[in-house]
Amino acid sequence: MGKSKTTKFKRPHFSVGLPVNDVKEVDAEECDNDGPAAELLEKLQSPSPDVRELACANISRVVQQSQTIPGFLQRDAVRRLGPMLLDNSLAVRETAAGALRNLSACGGQEVCEDMVKHDVMTPLTALLRECCAGFESAEPMNEQKNAVENVANEAVNLLWNLCESSSQALSVFNKANLLDLVVQCLERHSKNVELAISAAHCLHTVTDDNPELLRSLNATVLGVLENALLSSQQSMAHTLLRSLAAGTLWNMKGSLPAARQAQTLNAVVSTLSQCLDLDPGELIIELKQAEESRRTNRAAPAGLEEQCLGEHPEEEMGDEEEAKLKKNERVMMADNDFSDLLPGDKEELGEATALLMAQQTSLEIIVNMCCSDDPSDDEWEEQSSSDESDMGPDGLCDGVSSLMSPLCLSAEIHGALTSHNIPEKANSPLSFIIIVIIEYFCFLFKVLKKTDFPRKEAIDVCHQSPSWKSLIKKMQRVQSRALTCLHSIVSAMDTDSLGGAATLQAAAHHLSTLVFGTAEIPKEEFLEAVISAMRSVLQQLASKNIPQCMTPQQLMSLSEAGTCCEVISVRVNAVAILGITGSTLAKEKGTAATLQMIGKALLQVATSDADLVVNGEALDALFDVFADGDEAETAAKNIQLLPALKALQPVFKAKIRKEGRGKYSPQQLCVLDNIKVNLRRFIGYLEKAMKK
Repeated sequence: MGKSKTTKFKRPHFSVGLPVNDVKEVDAEECDNDGPAAELLEKLQSPSPDVRELACANISRVVQQSQTIPGFLQRDAVRRLGPMLLDNSLAVRETAAGALRNLSACGGQEVCEDMVKHDVMTPLTALLRECCAGFESAEPMNEQKNAVENVANEAVNLLWNLCESSSQALSVFNKANLLDLVVQCLERHSKNVELAISAAHCLHTVTDDNPELLRSLNATVLGVLENALLSSQQSMAHTLLRSLAAGTLWNMKGSLPAARQAQTLNAVVSTLSQCLDLDPGELIIELKQAEESRRTNRAAPAGLEEQCLGEHPEEEMGDEEEAKLKKNERVMMADNDFSDLLPGDKEELGEATALLMAQQTSLEIIVNMCCSDDPSDDEWEEQSSSDESDMGPDGLCDGVSSLMSPLCLSAEIHGALTSHNIPEKANSPLSFIIIVIIEYFCFLFKVLKKTDFPRKEAIDVCHQSPSWKSLIKKMQRVQSRALTCLHSIVSAMDTDSLGGAATLQAAAHHLSTLVFGTAEIPKEEFLEAVISAMRSVLQQLASKNIPQCMTPQQLMSLSEAGTCCEVISVRVNAVAILGITGSTLAKEKGTAATLQMIGKALLQVATSDADLVVNGEALDALFDVFADGDEAETAAKNIQLLPALKALQPVFKAKIRKEGRGKYSPQQLCVLDNIKVNLRRFIGYLEKAMKK
């Protein structure tokens, strides 16, 4: 059903708020009857700011249990928490923003849309304006200034969640000029990197496919982003900040001043390259050792924490006394409180988390570069196909020249650009530049390195500490993103640009090792990523008639794992790999037995899979495998391919007619209709072949 195309990566759906460790535990049974909602929301009206703060903090904790959220929404929690964003107490503002942030994160898209419908954006906008004004207030106390930035951090994360999930929130963002406020938060990267990272996440989200916002960009916004991109701090937090700034600038590529486009592009890809050069396995081990050393040096006298906290039976205290006590406990328990994004006061864990998130973000940006769907690409394609007289002596069209003038790219990259002819897979001047730069920066080899399984020593270190265990999944996610990135790079470039046959064969062998080097075929996210990468590499090999490296046993093992997977894209890629390999083998002698195995597997999928798209892909693969050659003809006879397809034809047509309209997109239906026509033609071809 055609070549596999990688979907552009979107930003994470939600940022996760700070776990609130300084509030009382809520029993699960108590949550079931919505008891906490009424009581906690009532306490928001208390005249005591400490009680209001405690109520917001408790709500922040409780809503992380998703079954409690309906009880809060039924009691109009958004309208009652909204005014708390403008409370006289900064502590109440911060915990209220945290509660709404967790509500948006744990409630999902529907809750976010409901929050916007209940006008949470009005107090949130006012809060952000006050926070940004507080950044520049005359002679602020340090503690006060930090408190304002803490409030701003929670507010920006709430804004990020809402804009990610609600088009109405994004519309408010555009019309209320919230861009300038978030940029002000980003501008504080040298003083408060956590706030700047939250702002960068938000900007990366709101600039993605938002032409209305991109039209309002100005030199100030661009300058702040470039300053963040070029920051010289070496911490992993700043590495993450630079990666997010690079992603935002890539989103803005079409709105950049022509004179700065090439320079900005150069800085963006250089930033991504430097990020991918870092070795997370080595750095995680070093950071864990640094944490242990720091804790040894800072160890408090034994029993001090227990002595300070003691036993405080809550039933003997009133709300205000309990709130004050909890406030004192927060000071003692600060070391136990950390964020999902950048764990607070767990410096080394925060650095490790930032590094892995930076590499994941960088890989996603490269995927998006390879999958550029800028409308201008199509316009250029039309021009280039109709008028070839504009091509210059170096094979560069005027569009490329304008992007490179004034010349801001490094001399080496400029040389690489001017020495290339535009490859077939480049559908625009910008695509051409990206392809050459990906080649120049050796992204293929850097990405291949990231596809390796996480370093065993780093995994062992993380297993030894409960708080570090979460890094294991993050390392695995970086590996999966690298595999998807590999698929995109291979799909976007020609064989020569990828390093030739030897490089592709090495990549195929490496992918086979990843899949078959473990005790069992991997599942879920990793399988989805590795099988898409394998498909693109094998397709490149087949297109140049380069020998492939999978044995029939490996091929069938991968096919079985893929076609049994619940993820449709995995099943599609599994049958596509069977088709690619089978069509290659059909040209060789003595392969009829293997072609029979492939044919039987494809017929099984075409007949039995519940999804029409997978059925169609299997039929398409059958057409490729048995299209020509003596070996294919022998295999087709042995598996009774012709009668099997004749029996399948009316079933496939009826399935399209019955299920197609309501379940599949117009594009999918168009492809399925083409396969239906090709099936009829292929049956005719087989009938003629069998009469020989």
